[in-house]
Amino acid sequence: MFRSKIAGIGHYVPERVVTNDELAAFMETSDEWIQERTGIQERRYGKKHEETTTTMAAHATRIACERAGIAPEDIDFIIFATLSPDYYFPGCGVLLQRELGITHKEAAALDIRNQCSGFLYGLSVADQFVRTGMYKNVLVVGSEMHSMGLDFSTRGRNVTVIFGDGAGAAVIQPTENPEQGILTTKLHSDGTYAEKLAFINPGSHGGYHAKKAGDDTDFGYPSPDTYGEIFMTQHMMDNGQQYPNMEGQFVFKMAVQKFPEVIKEALDAVGLQTTDIDMLIPHQANLRISQFVQKTLRLSDDKVWNNIQKYGNTTAASVPIALCEAWEAGKIKSGDLVCLAAFGAGFTWGAALVRW
Repeated sequence: MFRSKIAGIGHYVPERVVTNDELAAFMETSDEWIQERTGIQERRYGKKHEETTTTMAAHATRIACERAGIAPEDIDFIIFATLSPDYYFPGCGVLLQRELGITHKEAAALDIRNQCSGFLYGLSVADQFVRTGMYKNVLVVGSEMHSMGLDFSTRGRNVTVIFGDGAGAAVIQPTENPEQGILTTKLHSDGTYAEKLAFINPGSHGGYHAKKAGDDTDFGYPSPDTYGEIFMTQHMMDNGQQYPNMEGQFVFKMAVQKFPEVIKEALDAVGLQTTDIDMLIPHQANLRISQFVQKTLRLSDDKVWNNIQKYGNTTAASVPIALCEAWEAGKIKSGDLVCLAAFGAGFTWGAALVRW
């Protein structure tokens, strides 16, 4: 079996910079309030009606392909991770194929709905396909257009101030170099608290999951005896259920527990220690979470890359964007041990170790 390597990386963020002060004009918040709780100073928003999750992914993909020494038409398999697709269906994988102009090629496309850990899940899938020799050029993309679906009122500030737009991409290829490549990936999930970080409506659950989760959430569906074309009820709209919702403190407590656990699990799997890590690329969820994980693992500042200050949380795109930036800045060199880690909605989480 081959080992897989990250042969090329690229990222794209929109030109428009949105500061905390700009958001304060729409909701009751402030630069100080946002920075104290999240570490975010600004984020990027795409151009409405001009940029989409798919078009941003195409920008990042072309850069990654060039750096990998291939053309887009050489891509065998597309793995696309996002929570903000252009359409509910079909997924962005085939849209990206069309955007790149490679629909004539016999390539496959897979869409992943794992939110913040989506890129890591995609990387793990790509690793398996390359190792077995099924594909030679696998594209893994994380891209998000959050700005099209946020609540820009005070009611939604706890979520809205966190998220930004952007895309990151990586080309995964086989390597016979035993000193290079993806060493291991570790993935986990636990759906017990799925509603703690979720986009509830519109959906086809009919209110079922509130009982399953053991809480008193009112999902706004009419009685079971009512039939008809129900897409969004007034109750759903009045309670802002058409926007993402999050119980921040609960998510924070879970994240700071699972991040170090899965990183140590990955290290143990290949007989390494935290002191062997040359660069940690954590999902950019909250600067306080990243700092807590850094302290727990006893890593120095020069071994952790954070860019949430500039871009906010770009969900599936955050790990590849940060990885690409760190590499471009010369902070990741040949032979370095790079650790990627993420935690997000579901809950799902994971880690990967890569010998650069």
